[in-house]
Amino acid sequence: MIMTYEWVGITDSSDELSEMILQSEQAATYRDAYDSVYSDKLLAKEIHDFARLKELYEEVQRFGKYHPDYKRVMKQIRVDKRRLDLNEKVAELRLAENELQDLMDQVSFILGRSVSEAVKIPSSNPFFSSDSSCGSGCGTGGGCSCSA
Repeated sequence: MIMTYEWVGITDSSDELSEMILQSEQAATYRDAYDSVYSDKLLAKEIHDFARLKELYEEVQRFGKYHPDYKRVMKQIRVDKRRLDLNEKVAELRLAENELQDLMDQVSFILGRSVSEAVKIPSSNPFFSSDSSCGSGCGTGGGCSCSA
């Protein structure tokens, strides 16, 4: 591809935009919350152990109730997830993550709409992902009476 002045301008603008996002309040809050969680060695170990338990959970899900560790794993995953969900640092990280994701969704929406109204925009927020009345695109073949 031949680099034109227009492409240079676009890449410069995208670099500026990414730098603005990285310097945003949401990104700073996320970095602080992330550092707070992963600088706590005990909490980081709990998260690591939970990730290993999730792998075991996925294996158990393949076989269902016929897996020999089904009851133990199902109970343990719920207990551990609840404990992590109730941890204040983890809750702050999730909130910060959601705020940063909302910022990214807004930026994606603005960029997508500047190209065309028909551009599909991936988003975690149904407000940004579709203009249909069902909120997230119709997977029911029109059964939800949306305008898909």
